[in-house]
Amino acid sequence: MMAATLILGLSLGDFHKNHTPDTLRWATVHRLAGVGTALAVLLVNSIVVTYFIGTSRWCKEVSDTYGLDLSFIRRSTALKRRTFPWAVMGMLTAVGVVALGGAADPATGRAGTEAWVTPHLLGACGGLMLIAWAFFVEWQNIHANYQVIADVLEQVKRIRTQRGLEV
Repeated sequence: MMAATLILGLSLGDFHKNHTPDTLRWATVHRLAGVGTALAVLLVNSIVVTYFIGTSRWCKEVSDTYGLDLSFIRRSTALKRRTFPWAVMGMLTAVGVVALGGAADPATGRAGTEAWVTPHLLGACGGLMLIAWAFFVEWQNIHANYQVIADVLEQVKRIRTQRGLEV
């Protein structure tokens, strides 16, 4: 979505000089795609934050209930703490790119919007890279957290089997 929105914006050319009906229509598509993309980035990062809050809490409760080694809690908490800054940075970057786009939009009727075109372009390109990297780091940490959960479940299964409980 981010790349498609960027390509849409680049395909407009110099929108400040070219106001054909076709260009105006594509500019509207670019604006809507930008807002939709920003919302998708916010949603994905919010889900990641919620996932880590929930699984970290689950790990703590299960470890306390079964008297598991505290290393599970430490591993889960460390992954959560390494992921949160990336999620927040991704969210703020999306909001920043949209704000720069609003400042560069001649349809606002404000004077001086041309001065914001280059910052918006640079912000969009840099934002694309930063958000993509944040998603990569988040994905790696989710994968590592999955392993923590699998290790906890393995220990719980062992304990429940030793106690003669359902597994």
